[in-house]
Amino acid sequence: MFTNDQRQQERTGQYGTSRQQYLQELVNQFQNTSDEETKEKIAANLANFAYDPYNYSFLRQLNVLELFLDCITEPNEKLMEFGIGGICNSCVDPANAAIITQCGGIPLVIKCLSSPVRNTGGDSEA
Repeated sequence: MFTNDQRQQERTGQYGTSRQQYLQELVNQFQNTSDEETKEKIAANLANFAYDPYNYSFLRQLNVLELFLDCITEPNEKLMEFGIGGICNSCVDPANAAIITQCGGIPLVIKCLSSPVRNTGGDSEA
């Protein structure tokens, strides 16, 4: 379900963490950890937030789109998967698509698509 300001206020309450603050905390955790499993979990979480238009401006402000692009250049297959998932979830927005394109995302996505990794690339035997 997509979020709006009223729904977000109901979910967080008067003293809850704002969506932008929560996403900022995720980005900080991602940047400050060297643990691959933690990075995978955070990237998956961010990719899930990327499907909702309510979050698009926050993702742009926090450079999460660039983080997704960085993920798809990693040798870690799960980071690659969550990075491409976040890009796919967010690129329907023209402003997000423009950032992805300006940051060289198209060749990175094409390279990712030619990867032998099942969930991100061309190995689609089923």
